[in-house]
Amino acid sequence: MKQYDYLIVGAGLFGATFARQAMDAGKKVLVVDRRSHIAGNVYTEPVAGIQVHRYGAHIFHTNDREVWEYLNRFAEFNRFTNAPVANFHGELYSLPFNMYTFNKMWGVTTPAQAAAEIARQREAAGITEPKNLEEQAISLVGRDIYEKLVKGYTEKQWGRPCTELPAFIIKRLPVRLTFDNNYFNALYQGIPVGGYTAMVARMLEGAEVWLNTDFLEDREALSALAERVVYTGPVDAYFGFCRGPLEYRAVRFETELLDMPNFQGNAAVNYTDRETPWTRIIEHKWFEFGKDSEGNDLPQTVISREYPSEWQSGDEPYYPINNDANNARYREYAALAAAETGVIFGGRLAEYRYYDMDQVVASALRKAREVLG
Repeated sequence: MKQYDYLIVGAGLFGATFARQAMDAGKKVLVVDRRSHIAGNVYTEPVAGIQVHRYGAHIFHTNDREVWEYLNRFAEFNRFTNAPVANFHGELYSLPFNMYTFNKMWGVTTPAQAAAEIARQREAAGITEPKNLEEQAISLVGRDIYEKLVKGYTEKQWGRPCTELPAFIIKRLPVRLTFDNNYFNALYQGIPVGGYTAMVARMLEGAEVWLNTDFLEDREALSALAERVVYTGPVDAYFGFCRGPLEYRAVRFETELLDMPNFQGNAAVNYTDRETPWTRIIEHKWFEFGKDSEGNDLPQTVISREYPSEWQSGDEPYYPINNDANNARYREYAALAAAETGVIFGGRLAEYRYYDMDQVVASALRKAREVLG
C-alpha cells in the first residue's frame, strides 16, 4: 500500500482544485511545490496592508456558473471591475476600446460615427483577410488606434514585430461601440477578499503540503509515495526536453512600496508606446480597496512595473508562444504524456496553452470527475 492516493505536483489552481476534489472523495493527498509558497502564479502576499499580486495582476472573471460557485466555497469575492487605462506618451485612453477611446482619438460622439471611421480606415488599408496581428488589429479598430494603442505594447509583450505574430492573438481584444469600461465581458468578476493565497489555502485544507520540493529532482522517491501522480509543471521538463524546449515569454517585475496614498488612480495602466521599457504599471491597492481614494486610510501604495523578456532556463514561464513550430513540438510531448502510465498531466504548463483562471479550475474539475468518478 502506498502512503498517498495522489501526489500532486504544483500547488497552483489546477493542483489545488484537483486536491480538494480528491480529498472530498476520501482520498489521501500529498501536494509538493518547488516554490516556497502555495498558490502558484496567483500568489498574493500582504505588504503595508495591501494584497500584492507577486506574479502579475490576476482578476478572476468567468461566465461558468459552476466554477464561480465552486470558488465561492473558499473565498468571498469583491466587486472589482477591470477598467485599465492606456498611456501613449502621456495621452490617456480607455481600455477596452470603446466610445471614450474613439471620442479621444477622433472626436466622434456617436457609435455610427465611430463605426464609419473604423470602416474607412479598414478600407484604406485594403485588408480583406488578415494574415497577421497587424492586419487583424487594423481591421478591428483602424490604423490610428493600432499605431498608438496596440503596436508598441504588443511588440514589447511578445518581442516580435506585429507582422510576424499570428492574427488570433488579438481576436480576444474587446471593441465596443458603447461607453462600457468593463474590460471582461463576463457575468462573474472579482478578486478574493484577503487575496488568492488565503483562498488556495482553504482549498488545500486537509492535504499534506511540502514546499521547496522539486519533483523533477527527486522523481523516483516522490512518485513511490503515491498510487498516481498529478503533474502540473512544464511538460517538456518532465520528459527531459527530449524533443527540445518549448518557448515562452517571461516577465520581470519591479515592485516598490511608495510613501503616497495614490500613485496612478487605477489598478492597471498600460504603456502602449514602444519607447517605455515596461508594458504596464499595476497599483495593487485598487484591486481590493476600490478605486476611490477617499476614505482609504492606507498612507502607502505598492506598484509593480512589468518588463516582458525572452524566456531562458531558470526563468518563470508565463506565456506560451503557440506558433507552428512550438505547437508541433508540443504534440510530440502530448503523445509521450498520453503513454505515461500512472501520471495525469494538467494545467497551463503541462498542456502548453494559455489558460484563464476559470479555465484552469474547469479543466481540473473535469479531470477530477473523470478519474475519481
